[in-house]
Amino acid sequence: MFSERFIQYIKYEKRYSPHTVSAYQSDLDQFFKFLNHPDVTITQPSEITYQHIRNWMVQLMGDDITARSVNRKIATLRKYFKFLLREGLISHNPASKVQSPKTVKHLPIVVEDEKLSTMLNDGEMFTDDFEGVRDKLVMETLFGTGMRLAELVGLKETDINIYEGTLKVLGKRNKERIIPINHELKLLLLKYLELKKSENFHNNSRTLFVTNKGAEAYPKFIYLIVNKYLSYISTQNKKSPHVLRHTFATSLLNRGADLNAIKELLGHANLSATQVYTHNSVERLKSIYKLAHPKA
Repeated sequence: MFSERFIQYIKYEKRYSPHTVSAYQSDLDQFFKFLNHPDVTITQPSEITYQHIRNWMVQLMGDDITARSVNRKIATLRKYFKFLLREGLISHNPASKVQSPKTVKHLPIVVEDEKLSTMLNDGEMFTDDFEGVRDKLVMETLFGTGMRLAELVGLKETDINIYEGTLKVLGKRNKERIIPINHELKLLLLKYLELKKSENFHNNSRTLFVTNKGAEAYPKFIYLIVNKYLSYISTQNKKSPHVLRHTFATSLLNRGADLNAIKELLGHANLSATQVYTHNSVERLKSIYKLAHPKA
């Protein structure tokens, strides 16, 4: 049903990330599988109605798929039908009137930046060999820049500008941004690059972060590193790289950084995505008020 044309469109024209393209493909495959039912005879996208989409939503919710996941799948259909409408393959968008289920908004999970800083400054936490320095650099980079996991994995050695003290990051939809790095992180980068060179890895990868054998680091590999070290200072269930991104943003906001500046550093497309961190700051102020005010 022209799904291949749509996937080519978001992949090459819109330049969505491989992860996003894969998610769109998966959502469409699930929807078409739902439509491939003995009682349903649909051969063209123009035959798909609002009711078909609504019935799929009901089935997803019945299968205990979270409202957030359902909303993402509906967003995929909206984008897909909007593309077909633009191409003149349908006369109306059956997903345009679909109302997304309400989601519960959760505050970003963070770790105490004081505990994180203490751990990173602990001379005995990380070994001085290649593996130890790399692991520390992973933690320092995520906490010091707030970049996403995919952005970290995609970093190249050529993205580092030691002289300017910056990193060039390729974000969502292939948008580049420049992130400043602190002096400590700069020195750690230099130390890591020297150790990486001395390892004489045969594949000679230009990717910044590599495994113990020199292969390009992958998301699960980085996740396990972060999870390992956050386990030393946090008992919360979620100990992912994104927690460090949240901690980065919340720490800046708590210390008076401008919200628009944080938005640029995080690579958010709009300010509404960044404003979620203000809730954490409000909760912090409430706790301070309760502890300090005599009538609290």
